[in-house]
Amino acid sequence: MTGDPNAVDVESLSYEQAIWELDKIINQLDSGQIDIDSLQKNFRRAVDIAEEIDKRITRAKDEVEAILPRLSGLSGKTSSGADLSAESVFE
Repeated sequence: MTGDPNAVDVESLSYEQAIWELDKIINQLDSGQIDIDSLQKNFRRAVDIAEEIDKRITRAKDEVEAILPRLSGLSGKTSSGADLSAESVFE
C-alpha cells in the first residue's frame, strides 16, 4: 500500500475499478505535471494495482484450465460454435 489513508486497498477494488485507477495513474505520470512526492506515491500504487490485476488474471486462467477437462467428453465447441479451448479463451 501507499500509506495514503484515503486509498482503497487494492484487493478491495473490482477488476474494472483497478483497471480504471491504473489508467488514471498512468495518465497522471505521463502528463509530467506531478510533483516528486506524488510521483513516488502514485508509482507505488500503480505497481500494487498491476500486481493485483496479474494475480487475478492468473487465478482466473488457472480456474478455467481446471474446469476445461470436464469438457473433454464434449466436442470442444458450444452450441453457438464458440471454441472453449484454453488457448482460445485467453487469446
